[in-house]
Amino acid sequence: MIKMSVYYPADGGSKFDHDYYRTRHMPLIQERLGDACLRYEIDKGLAGREPGSAPGFVAACHVYSPSLETFQEALGPHRAEIAADVANYTDIAPIVQISEVVGG
Repeated sequence: MIKMSVYYPADGGSKFDHDYYRTRHMPLIQERLGDACLRYEIDKGLAGREPGSAPGFVAACHVYSPSLETFQEALGPHRAEIAADVANYTDIAPIVQISEVVGG
């Protein structure tokens, strides 16, 4: 199983619409990926390492898929549509990582 994670760094001045992300963007991804999306999780940054410090990321999401090939094949035809939707909730340049889930 793989996990695609998208992190949105907190820079103190960028916008991020958590409601849109939760109710529109992530359901769009789930619908477009179909069975290639086993599940997804959304994180909302609350704090950093030290008590009272700001979070390093305003938000993140994690999309789980059976394999890298399955994920890439399902995403391919919808990549442009999903990328275009980003402007509806943020102006933050995301950091993307795809990982193999090896435990948990």
